[in-house]
Amino acid sequence: MKYLSTRGGMQPQSFSDILLMGLAPDGGLALPESYPQISRSQLDAWRGLSYAELAFEIIRLFATDIPEADLKDIVSRTYTAAVFGSEAITPVKRLSDGLVILELSNGPTLAFKDMAMQLLGNLFEYVLAKKGQSLNILGATSGDTGSAAEYAMRGKKGINVFMLSPDGLMSAFQRAQMFSLQDANIHNIAIKGMFDDCQDIVKAVQNDHAFKAKYQIGTVNSINWARVVAQVVYYFKGYFNATSSNDEQVSFCVPSGNFGNVCAGHIARQMGLPVQRLIVATNENDVLDEFFRTGVYRPRGTANTYVTSSPSMDISKASNFERFVFDLLGRDGAAVKALWADVDAGKGFDLSARLSDAAGKFGFVSGKSSHADRLATIRAVDASDGVVVDTHTADGIKVARELRLPGETVVCLETALPAKFADTIREALDRDPPRPAGFDGLEDLPQKVVVFDADAAKVKAFVEQTLAG
Repeated sequence: MKYLSTRGGMQPQSFSDILLMGLAPDGGLALPESYPQISRSQLDAWRGLSYAELAFEIIRLFATDIPEADLKDIVSRTYTAAVFGSEAITPVKRLSDGLVILELSNGPTLAFKDMAMQLLGNLFEYVLAKKGQSLNILGATSGDTGSAAEYAMRGKKGINVFMLSPDGLMSAFQRAQMFSLQDANIHNIAIKGMFDDCQDIVKAVQNDHAFKAKYQIGTVNSINWARVVAQVVYYFKGYFNATSSNDEQVSFCVPSGNFGNVCAGHIARQMGLPVQRLIVATNENDVLDEFFRTGVYRPRGTANTYVTSSPSMDISKASNFERFVFDLLGRDGAAVKALWADVDAGKGFDLSARLSDAAGKFGFVSGKSSHADRLATIRAVDASDGVVVDTHTADGIKVARELRLPGETVVCLETALPAKFADTIREALDRDPPRPAGFDGLEDLPQKVVVFDADAAKVKAFVEQTLAG
């Protein structure tokens, strides 16, 4: 399996090479030359596998340059009951109205990002040891990627993490999870601005090829292909858990900000998983909902990005959307390059002529949710089922209920546990959310963070000084 760039300017690369790369040299994102096609007999054979066994079967189709025995060891060490709380890894729960919730937040940082990040940490360590290299990760987070990456990479040999986050805009729990880590290889940088400012800085550094090479800069954001392929696994597992046979179809409803999570669902569907529809749920930052309703992609810019009670989705420029548009345009790298030149210039683009393909051929529909919707959904699910959901998962449930078709099985992807968003849960339910053992007093721990303006040069200078010291 070789990988190309969404912008058409990269020679085919191996999985291990793109694992460490981040952005492709032409500024695009890596994708496989083709998606593996899963036969009915394979699907039947996979239905009874454990999570780790299933992950191995799927990931080995993409990571063909890693010896299978080594890959099996990496995967089996990653997906364990000790790390994810149960042998099921990603259990499902059914609400009284028939919606299925796929639990993805039982890892060490209580968010779905752990599902991929725990694997990424072990893959990085393995590949770096093989190559005799080190890696300095520069990432951006709107809330959960940062802590998941830091917990996965802390203490890893040959790896430093520099994580950017929007200053003051994450929940107190999210900030404490990240900033309380005192490991020598973990460095938190709060940026005065929005998540999109953080993401723009990461991309600017990635596109400074001399700096990137000198300091061996990689990324853990979902622009990293290994993140996406790890997430493909739980779509297959969620399908098996929500159905009784492979004759059935399901739809997935996915709270979406940077489009990485639902992009993995798109790839699972392209591989042959029986997915009827992919339902994109946004919050007030509805650039993706607008696209799937109108065909117009119109990033809002920092000044017009709302600060909401589902902060991990406070994003108006969705990086992984480029991967889907590449497929939507028949894998035309030159066309994608031209469209993203417009995006980088602060403009959007109009693909309304392709809107029927997005819905029909690729199965996408969308909806949006507001703060009032979030509160109402949290209250309703608590009242009907005794289940407390976080704000982002509430966005997904609201949109799923709104768009569900008669007889359609909809699996809503849980994105985090409610303990991470206690203020909004208290507003909705007038009580604190349940907090898992081991997290008491988290917000009171000493915190280590530096604060910068939204300036790539200042971030690069900090990286240089830190690595020199």
